[in-house]
Amino acid sequence: MSTQTPVPFLRRVSCRLRFFKCSSTVMLTLRRLPRYAPRLVSVRGNATLDATSTSQAQPSTPPPPPVTAKPPPTETTPEAPVDEAQGEAGTEQPKGKQRARPTRRPHISLERPREWCRPIAKGVEPAYDYALRYILRDAAFLRKELDELRAQVQAEEGKPEGARDDAALERMRERLGILEIQAEANLPDVRWKARNGMADMSKPIYSHLVEQRWREEGDLDLLMERMYQMNVVPDMLPELRPSFDLRIRYLEPPPKSNYLRTRVKRKLKQVEPGIFLVPEQTRRPPEVYTTLFHTDTRLYTLLMVDLDVPNPETQSFTTYLHWMQPNIPLSAFTPSPSVPLDTHTPYVPPHPQRGSPYHRYVLLVLPQSSATEPIDIPVFGELERLGFNFRAFADQYGFDGAQGGGAHMWREVWDETVSHIYQFSLKKDEPKFGRMPKPDPYAELKQKKKYV
Repeated sequence: MSTQTPVPFLRRVSCRLRFFKCSSTVMLTLRRLPRYAPRLVSVRGNATLDATSTSQAQPSTPPPPPVTAKPPPTETTPEAPVDEAQGEAGTEQPKGKQRARPTRRPHISLERPREWCRPIAKGVEPAYDYALRYILRDAAFLRKELDELRAQVQAEEGKPEGARDDAALERMRERLGILEIQAEANLPDVRWKARNGMADMSKPIYSHLVEQRWREEGDLDLLMERMYQMNVVPDMLPELRPSFDLRIRYLEPPPKSNYLRTRVKRKLKQVEPGIFLVPEQTRRPPEVYTTLFHTDTRLYTLLMVDLDVPNPETQSFTTYLHWMQPNIPLSAFTPSPSVPLDTHTPYVPPHPQRGSPYHRYVLLVLPQSSATEPIDIPVFGELERLGFNFRAFADQYGFDGAQGGGAHMWREVWDETVSHIYQFSLKKDEPKFGRMPKPDPYAELKQKKKYV
């Protein structure tokens, strides 16, 4: 027996299918709309002409903002003033994404000091509190002993020449210098200032701590390792014992992109002893910084020498004087030379020759034989720069690397910028070096015909 479906039911089924089909199309269209779809709400839809004219005649006003109760102002949280440009509501946000950027604390220095504070509060760690009390009690005991010894020294110095014991006075003065350092060597605030660049170099304790850090924490060891590893000692001078910290700063290496080379401002960067620099970095004189440990002013001489200039006549290498400035006054209160460094033998940029191996450039600041009397050194010309004999120069004017001073060195190799240095700075033709070609043992045989 067959059953027949009534026609009205089929019509209802087809209408429902068309409705589902239209609704799925609408949903798919809404999914493909951009994220700014809420703007389409204000766009006029499929409205009648009467409804449109009615909406134009009577514009709809936005609903009023919800009224929120404001908390009563307190003394701890005052109300922020409302900007007039924001309108009456005062809730308009600035355009664009406003991201709170963290502020960076300035570096600690003498201009921006920062006092030492306890790492933990009092009473948190009893052992730390006891150790701090012990350090303060020991410092007070040493200061008391220092005052007593200082009174004895003054009493001994007040005696006449015949009754004064010079040997005992010298021992007391030596002991006085030791106590001045021991009385403050363990104080946390003193070590904090010495570590963070706030040291007062007029006091013996700060000079002692800064020098101890330079000698024992690797800076001096790295310098001496590179000096002996690169054979600066003994190729240039027989012995070297630095007595102060010498630092130099050159420009950062240029970017590899030619587009960025003329658009990026390069900063000065401290040079580590023994590293490779490119000739473009050293076209200008470096910034020289010194950290000395004596309070009196003494005279020094600055020299910069290239140790690996090819010499075709001897088939070996010679030296070249790049820079010299004598009679530079330095002390613990001069972080950098206070006199111009280009009044004697001006700076010539390093220019390693094409075809030669890497060049060693050595910068020395050596003490003069007389700490207060200037010396007269003639200016070196271009012909006298090449083949500069440092050992003969040191013997003539009394320089000795074993008596102290400062030293630094780095290395360079040839690149394309050296040609510009020869053309524009030195204004002479660029030499080219290389290995001699090996003789061909079959040269005569190659000139003869194989088949006659």
